[in-house]
Amino acid sequence: MSDGKTYSDIFTPPLPESPGGVMRWGRLYGAAPALAISAAACRHRKPVIVVCNGAAEAARLCDELRFFAPPDLPVSQFPDWETLPYDVFSPHQDIVSERLATLLRIPRLERAVIVVPIATLMQRLATPEWVRGRSLLLEKGQRLELGSLQKELVAAGYRRVSQVFEHGEFAIRGSLVDLFPMGGHSPIRIDLLDDEIDTLRCFDAETQRSAASVNRVRLLPAHEYPLDENGIRFFRRRFRERFEGDPSASHVYQEVSKGNAPGGTEYYLPLFHERMSSLLDYLPAGSLAVLPADLDTALGAAWGEIVERYEQRRHDTARPILRPDEICCPPEELQELMQAMPTIVWQPFEWPGADPSIRHYPSKKPPSLNLDPRAGEPAAALQRYVESFAGRILFAAESAGRRETLIEILAGHGIGLPACENWQAFIASSQKLAVTVAPVQQGLQLEQPALALIAEDQLFGERVRQSRRRRRAAREPEQIIRELTDLRTGSPVVHQDYGVGRYLGLVTKTIDETPLEMLVLEYAGGDKLYVPVHALQLISRYTGGSPDSAPLHRLGSNQWQRIRQKARERIRDVAAE
Repeated sequence: MSDGKTYSDIFTPPLPESPGGVMRWGRLYGAAPALAISAAACRHRKPVIVVCNGAAEAARLCDELRFFAPPDLPVSQFPDWETLPYDVFSPHQDIVSERLATLLRIPRLERAVIVVPIATLMQRLATPEWVRGRSLLLEKGQRLELGSLQKELVAAGYRRVSQVFEHGEFAIRGSLVDLFPMGGHSPIRIDLLDDEIDTLRCFDAETQRSAASVNRVRLLPAHEYPLDENGIRFFRRRFRERFEGDPSASHVYQEVSKGNAPGGTEYYLPLFHERMSSLLDYLPAGSLAVLPADLDTALGAAWGEIVERYEQRRHDTARPILRPDEICCPPEELQELMQAMPTIVWQPFEWPGADPSIRHYPSKKPPSLNLDPRAGEPAAALQRYVESFAGRILFAAESAGRRETLIEILAGHGIGLPACENWQAFIASSQKLAVTVAPVQQGLQLEQPALALIAEDQLFGERVRQSRRRRRAAREPEQIIRELTDLRTGSPVVHQDYGVGRYLGLVTKTIDETPLEMLVLEYAGGDKLYVPVHALQLISRYTGGSPDSAPLHRLGSNQWQRIRQKARERIRDVAAE
C-alpha cells in the first residue's frame, strides 16, 4: 500500500486479554481467516495453535498462512499419523520424524503458528520431558565407542541396514557410521578416528555423496515410545495389568518383548509411559488458541469415529486394545484444557448480538470468475470484475509455470499482469494489478481497504488443482533400484495395488517367447505375485514397523484397497492418494 501500511495493518484483530478470555471473529470469507490469524500471530508474542476440522482443511490453511505471514513468522502443521484408529499399520518414519521434531521445538517457540486437525489434537502423546530427555547430541571431537553407539541406536528403535535411505536407519562400515536421524532433514555420515568423532557430514541418500559438514547433530528416538530394556519391561507389566488372559497369545506383546515394533504399536502408547500428555501441554504458557465455531460438532464426529473403530475391534482376544479415552482425549477433557487458554472463535458469518467480544471483518465471499472457453467472450466475468472493482487485485498462480500461462491467457483478453514477488511486496507497492506464485486455493475480497486476491480455483475451477495434486512425483528407475538393493529373501515390501507381501527373489519367466525378469512376492496363504522388473515403480520398502512382524495381505481380497480408501476418507486429503 502506498500510504506505508504493512499487510498486518489491513486487519487489526482484537486479542483476548485474560488466560480464559474469548474473542469472536465473524464475517471471514475465503482466505480472510488466514489473513486475520497471521495478523494476530504477529501481535501475539506467544505461539498460536489453530485447530481445523480435518487434515485437508489444515493443509489448505497452512498454505494460506504461509502466503500471508511475514518471513519471520514460522508456520507449521503438526502431522497426523495418517492411520485409522486402532490400525495394524504404523505411520511412515518420515511422519514420526516430523512429529518428534515438532514436539521438541514447540516448548521453545516464542512466536509461531501451529496448525492441527482436531482428530490429531485429540491424540494422547508422550510427555515433553520424555521427548526432551530421549534426544541425543553428537558433536565433532566427542569421544564415541562404536559398540555403545550401536546399542543406543537399537535401543532407540533405529534399524540397522546395509544402506541408509529413510529416517530411523543406520549403517556401519568400518569406522564410518551412516544414520538418518529422526527429526533431521538429511542423513549424516560420522567418520570416527579411533574413538573420537572426526567429522560429521550430511550426505545424499540417493547418490551417497557427502555434502556440507556440521559441528553437531541431534538424534531423536525412532518412535514415540521407548524400546529399550526398561521400556519393554514397563510395557510388559502394564500389558499384563491391563488385559486379562495369557499375554503370550498376543502378537503385539510377543514382538515388543523381543524389542520389535509391530504395526500399530502407537495405539498402545499409554502402556509405555507412566503418564501421558496432549499437544496443548507442549505449548508455552500464554499461547493463543484459534478455534472454528463448529468445534463441538467436529469433536463429536471425531470421537464417534474412534468409538466406532473401538467397537469393531475390541472383541479380538489375540489383539486386545485400549479404550478410546486411554489413547485420546474425550471432547469434554479437550474442551476443558482449551478453556484455560486465551481463545479466538471464528466463523464466516456474522455473530448475533452486539457483545464487545465480537469483531466482524470487512470481507466478502470471493466471486466465481470462471474462464469459459466455450463462451463467445471467455473472460467476460473477469473483465467486468476488474473494471468495476474499486481496489487493487493480486492474482495467485500455483507455480511459476502456471503464472506464465496465466499472464499469457489474460494478456489475450486485455488484462496485463506484472509479476510480483509475494503478498508483502504487493501490499507495499502501488500496483493496481499483479500476479504472484502461491499455492492458495481460496480467494479474498476486502471492502476496507478494497483489496482482492484471485486464486486459480476462481478462474479454472477446483477440479484442475485436484487433478494436478493427484499426480505422484515420478520415481527414477535408478532410485528405485537403489531403494530395493537392501532387500533380502523374506523382506517385506509394499505393492501399490496389493499391499504388503514378502520378497522371495528374482526369477526369469518366458511370456510370448520373451524372457522377462520378475520379482516374486509372497502374500498371505502362500499366494504369489510376479512383478516384472519394468514395473518396479509399483514396489516400495515396508516401513510400517519391524520387518519380522509385517502383516501380509491376501491377494484378491481388496483388503489393501479398503485400507487405503478408509485412510483417505479419514484424513480427507486428496494429496494423500
